[in-house]
Parts: sequence; structure tokens; C-alpha cells
Amino acid sequence: MIPQEFIQSLLGRVDIVDVVDRYVKLKKAGANFSACCPFHNEKTPSFTVSPSKQFYHCFGCGAHGNAIGFLMEYSGLAYPEAIRALAETVGMPVPESRGRPDSAGAAEAPGLAARMMDALAYYRAELKKSKAAIDYLKGRGLSGEVAARYGLGFAPDGWQNLEAAYGDYATGPLKDTGLVIDSEAEGERKSRRYDRFRNRVMFPILDARGNVIGFGGRVIGEGEPKYLNSPETPLFEKGRELYGLYQARRAIRDANQVLVVEGYMDVVALAQHGVANAVATLGTATTPFHLAKLLKLADNVVFCFDGDNAGRKAAWRALEVGLPVLTDGKVVSFLFLPPEDDPDTFVRREGKKGFLKAVEGAKPISQFLLAELASNVDMGTEEGRARFLAQARPLVVQIEAPALATMVRRRLAELARLAPEEIEGLIPSKFPERRGRMAPAARAVRKSASFESKLLAR
Repeated sequence: MIPQEFIQSLLGRVDIVDVVDRYVKLKKAGANFSACCPFHNEKTPSFTVSPSKQFYHCFGCGAHGNAIGFLMEYSGLAYPEAIRALAETVGMPVPESRGRPDSAGAAEAPGLAARMMDALAYYRAELKKSKAAIDYLKGRGLSGEVAARYGLGFAPDGWQNLEAAYGDYATGPLKDTGLVIDSEAEGERKSRRYDRFRNRVMFPILDARGNVIGFGGRVIGEGEPKYLNSPETPLFEKGRELYGLYQARRAIRDANQVLVVEGYMDVVALAQHGVANAVATLGTATTPFHLAKLLKLADNVVFCFDGDNAGRKAAWRALEVGLPVLTDGKVVSFLFLPPEDDPDTFVRREGKKGFLKAVEGAKPISQFLLAELASNVDMGTEEGRARFLAQARPLVVQIEAPALATMVRRRLAELARLAPEEIEGLIPSKFPERRGRMAPAARAVRKSASFESKLLAR
């Protein structure tokens, strides 16, 4: 835990006007500052920041809080991450705390973040020297502008190229970054250190503050594995991070939608064609942390998978993760491309317009759930429909969104040819006291004036 005394000292040191103005252009409005709210679409400014009260408040959607709350809401940061990000801006070291090393906490991994930036500079410089890597990226349709925006680089072939970038390559703690591997040859007392990434186009993975926390490498030409990721390190935890989120954050806010794809190249190719609100998982299945983070940034999350069996299996895993996390007012959908396509090839052939048209046809999570279950049984027989309900039950009971759960159960009854009240005994509702009531939509207007809004109104 971060000491409460430190948090109060931090809030006393920062100015919320400066914090918000880094992300939203503020204008003076009497004693306060105003802007169009970054948390919902509006044409007339209703978002106010008070320098005297050190609060922000939106009279349109009701969003309010202090500087830490703003970073959490705007950037999708967890509470400790937001504190560390804020403390970094004023040069205040965050007190050490016990627990899982956080990717945002460079203080818990001294020197590693700087070493990762050195690696990024090295790989980017090597890209400029490599005709093969440049030709590869051009062949994939990428411009120099997009390559620079995503910080693409190149790890040349060879075992110890990074020695040129680090004076303590052989003896230093470089292994903790995941950039090198130590192996002991049989009969040798000393381990042999060599570069993890060789002959690969390098994709830097950034945290919410723009720090390099890992890399993904795509081999040029033939070779296995095609994609190689950094291992888990004090800076990097795959299950909590998403590739491209730092670059996509503004586009996600503007569109109120995020596209989740499977590969680094898919993200970069979509950005090249003007679809800048895409992110990718890092060689792992979608986790609850991934989805919760994205649902803080947008009301609509669209998973875009290949149309083959592997893509459908990945989609089903994402569905299982999404059911307990989803809330009413948020939408999780699934887009399946033709089996021969991935987002990269599809957008290069169909362009931005064709890709966005396909996104419009994405199946909401409820439709995908019911269609997949129904496709596995014979819905024309009583036995098939009974099996359908048996398979649906453990999934439906995980839905934590009251309105969605009610409607899915109602649809289950229709498909199973049962009366709505008959489904109650088979799949009991988790929300009996809420039946007949709809949960408020996401980012709904708060009707009662909060303490903070009363202060701002004075």
C-alpha cells in the first residue's frame, strides 16, 4: 500500500489544471477552467476544473474527482499506477511497497526502464542500417511515419549485438530486462550470455506512460517462432498489458470503441490505413485485466479474429472472460474475418472503409454465445434443446450485468421453446430484486448533485 500521507502530500504538490491541460486543452472561464468533456461526446463545454478546489467536474455526464482520479479515468490506469505517474511529473519518489511488481513502478525495478530505452534507441538505429528490414516493412505497406510512431526497430542477426549498447553486457543485470539469455554449456563453469532477439523486426511494448516495458520481435524470412515476445520481468506482465494501447488511447476515446486483434502487425497495418483504435494481446489469451482496462476507456470493445478454428477458439476464450466483467451499457462484440484473412491482409485489400463496414457487422457477445451453443446441438429435438440449456447455464450465471442477464435468459427460453417463467427453475436469476428494472447506461448523467459539484458551483 502507498502511504496515505504521501498521497496527500502529492495532491498538495500538483496542480490539477496542469495535469488535465496535458490531455485536454482548457480555457479560462472566470475563476475556473473549462473544456468539452473527454469522457463523453458534447459540443458545448460542460467540463470544469477548479484550481481552488483542485477538482474536476462534468455537469453533463457527472464525472468528477481529483488529479489522481482524472489519470485513472482518462488513461485507464489503476490507482497505484496513477499515483506513480503523477508523482513522476513532480519528481517525488513513491515509497516502496510490498506486493506484485507493477509495470508502472520503475522505482521497484531500478535502472531497468532506462536500459529498455537504450535498447529501443539501439534497435531503431539498426533499422535505418538494414535494407532487408526496411524492404520488409515497405513490402507490408508501412510508411516511415507509422514505423516511427510505433517505434519500430531491428535486431540484427548475431549472438551478442547488444554488447555495443551496454558496457556491462557480460556482467550487468541486463537479464532482468529479458533482452538477453544466460545459458550454461555442459562442462563450463561460466554461463554464456546472448541476445534473445536476433534477425527480427522489433515492436516496442509501452506502458500507459510511454515507458518501454518489453518487446515483440517478428522474424524476417523463414524461422521459428515467427513472433517472439519478452518474458515476464519486473517491468512486464503479459496478462496486464496490451500492444499499441499507448498510441491508440486518443483514437479509442474519440471513437468510444477499441478493436482487439491478435498480432503486432495487425495493429500497425490498421493504423497505416487510418484505423488507429486497435490494440493486440501479447501472445496470450485475453485476460479479465485486459478487458477491464479497455472498458474503462470505451463503451464498445470489438474482438477481431481470423475466421479459422483457432480464431473461433480465441474468441470463445474472450467470451468466457467477458461475461463476468461486462456491465450494462457496455458492449463486447466479435468480428470474424474470412478464413484466409487477418486484419492486416483484409485492410490492405478492402481499405479503411471496407474494414469499418465489417466492424459494423460484429456480433454482440450475447448473439455469439447463443449462436455457438445452438450450433453444437440439434435444436429441432427436445434432447438437443435440453443439452443447449445445460451448456448455457454455467455461462449465463456468470453474467454480472442485470439487464443483459435478464434478456439473455429470456432469449434462451424462446430458443428452447419454453415460457419465460419456466426458465427460472432451470437457470435461476442472480438478480431477483432487480427484475423489471434497467441498470443505468454507462456514463449516465448523475441526477443528484455531488459534494464536488456543489463546491464547483459556488
